Amino acid sequence: MNEERYASRVRQALNHGLKDIPSASARRLEAARHLALSRQRQQVPVLALAGNHGRRHFHFMSDNRRLRQILAVLALLFGMWISFYLDSVNYISAIEEVDSALLSDDLPPEAFLDNDFFKWLKDDTSAE
Repeated sequence: MNEERYASRVRQALNHGLKDIPSASARRLEAARHLALSRQRQQVPVLALAGNHGRRHFHFMSDNRRLRQILAVLALLFGMWISFYLDSVNYISAIEEVDSALLSDDLPPEAFLDNDFFKWLKDDTSAE
């Protein structure tokens, strides 16, 4: 209903302004209108095809939107994988440093497995 009311108001405004247009311009506008209407009647099947093409374009856009969503999820997963990979590399390098420190130390590795040794370390650090 609002579109019909708006169209009616536009038509009234155009008709009101029609009195101010010179007659030569009015004749040229009328000829252009008739030419446009005759071309429109001839191109009705073409417009129907253009409408179908527009629908195909809409489907392409929705497929493109899905493709973007899939790519965003894949990028997120790839970023998570990189993060976990780098975290594991850092963890492994920290373990390697501890292992190399243990191997280069005078204490045998069995000493670190002994619970009494940890008690002795706690008692030793509290004395300082």
